[in-house]
Amino acid sequence: MPPAKKRTRPRTYDPARTRAAVLAQYGHVRDAVRTLTPEQLAAPTRLGAWTVRDLVAHLAAVLGAVTRLLELPEPARPGGALLDWPSAIVADAPDIAAYARDLAARQPDPDAHLAAAEERLAAALAAHPGSRLLATGAGALSLDEYLVTRTVELVVHSDDLNAALPGLGVPLDRQALAAATRLLADAFAARAPGGATELRIPPYAVVQCVEGPRHTRGTPPNVVETDPLTWIRLATGRLTWADAVEEARVSASGERADLSALLPLLT
Repeated sequence: MPPAKKRTRPRTYDPARTRAAVLAQYGHVRDAVRTLTPEQLAAPTRLGAWTVRDLVAHLAAVLGAVTRLLELPEPARPGGALLDWPSAIVADAPDIAAYARDLAARQPDPDAHLAAAEERLAAALAAHPGSRLLATGAGALSLDEYLVTRTVELVVHSDDLNAALPGLGVPLDRQALAAATRLLADAFAARAPGGATELRIPPYAVVQCVEGPRHTRGTPPNVVETDPLTWIRLATGRLTWADAVEEARVSASGERADLSALLPLLT
């Protein structure tokens, strides 16, 4: 793979593809949840005290956040940055967890709850075919930008469902996986700016990161390469750097290729 080009402007995402990816991944979740028994809904997850039922309620809230923000007054001007979203979500984590558990307790039918959230989102997106600003925890982001964050939530928590219930097999939409991978790679590069290390996540992302001598030609002296799902697990704290290296899920070469001190981005 050739050296990555230095990014001089924020990455852009195709709005139509992002919207389709959000709905497609959510559809995969709905198909899986529809099959769950009460015992499976009560099963623990890798998210601390969250049960599968709590996780399902949170997934409905992932879409509900879009419709809720669209109902608020539009900010006067852009004031946020998409790459600040991971930090913002970490700060809000305790409130998000409490809300998910409360929501789960009030929703006896998880499938109906997911269906209602999907219907409301579809109506809201139809009413906003263009973009508008939303007052998010990361500042004023466009609707299109905020929908990219929904791909991260949906992909990460689809993987959480699969981990909690082996054999469930929630598929990952390719476009949703691509958007989630790119956002987390770019956020990592923003957190650890520099050009000493090249982080490769084929086929979706290549970014320059980490302080140190910048290479200008040929093979970079410090290279980290992994697959998209492993990267997402590393970035979100589902997998440790040490385990990923030991299990050969990550290839890391060079003195500045150890990213353990910089991960995870969010948990």
